[in-house]
Amino acid sequence: MSSQLEQLKTMTTVVADTGDFEAIDQYKPQDATTNPSLLLNAIKIEKYRPLAVEAVAWAKQQTNDNAQVISKAADKLSVLIGANLMAQVPGLVSTEVDARLSFDTQATINKALELVALYKEQDIDTSRVLIKVASTWEGIQAAKVLEQQGIRCNLTLVFAFAQARSCAEVGAYLISPFVGRILDWYKANNADTDFSGANDPGVQSVTHIYDFFKKHDYKTIVMGASFRNINEIQLLAGCDRLTISPGLLSELAATDAPLVRQLTPTTETVAAPEPMSEQAFRWEMNQDAMATDKLSQGIRQFAIDQEKLEAILAELV
Repeated sequence: MSSQLEQLKTMTTVVADTGDFEAIDQYKPQDATTNPSLLLNAIKIEKYRPLAVEAVAWAKQQTNDNAQVISKAADKLSVLIGANLMAQVPGLVSTEVDARLSFDTQATINKALELVALYKEQDIDTSRVLIKVASTWEGIQAAKVLEQQGIRCNLTLVFAFAQARSCAEVGAYLISPFVGRILDWYKANNADTDFSGANDPGVQSVTHIYDFFKKHDYKTIVMGASFRNINEIQLLAGCDRLTISPGLLSELAATDAPLVRQLTPTTETVAAPEPMSEQAFRWEMNQDAMATDKLSQGIRQFAIDQEKLEAILAELV
């Protein structure tokens, strides 16, 4: 029997959650996605340092302002790594907007346009680029504008149903609901509760989102992310896409038990409800302590890693 990884690929698009080119070459996913944390880990590896050197050299040709050099180099590095990933995967690569812009719609739009322009300078087919944006209200509104301009978006750090629904309502190409981080929060706050198997609240969240999207015929792709174990992946087999770290890809590749499809789109759809208002969105987020905590934490951590990445680049200026 083929491995569970190969079985999974027959029902779900597998995406590599890494900036490690060797891992991608080994597991051959369809797509790849990165974030500041993954980029930071990548350039700490000596063999990837030349990309950072190249990014800084390019940025120094654009401006004499050191702060701008570092900012531009960080953008260039994300595009260089994205371009390398595109040479390895046949599908899409997600490149993330600076998390520090998560509450500024226009700044997010501007940064996205800059990243797309950098890809064009690399002679990259930008239809293969997904711009990754945090699923704040401001980020979702930025995605609405970008999608209207033909720039497809990956809305990340989705923890609440309100986020997922609002993303679909503005026509976002793809959302990344986080499974493992939801589980982390519930385990930390309900230590005596059994969250194993189908009781996993992260698995339940993605299942609910998937079923709602299919029921109402939203075209937004659901891509489960942030897994803590392969059981979470097994329970979401059949989801549109799953973005998986190299360690869990390895476990799936080493497992050859039958993999049963768990998520299947409905054949009967109904009309979608009226779009959520900003007030309704913010109220639902306020009432969801887990989502509020994890969204804020995720943005903070990506911002911290972005600053660490820029500190490394500053040493090369």
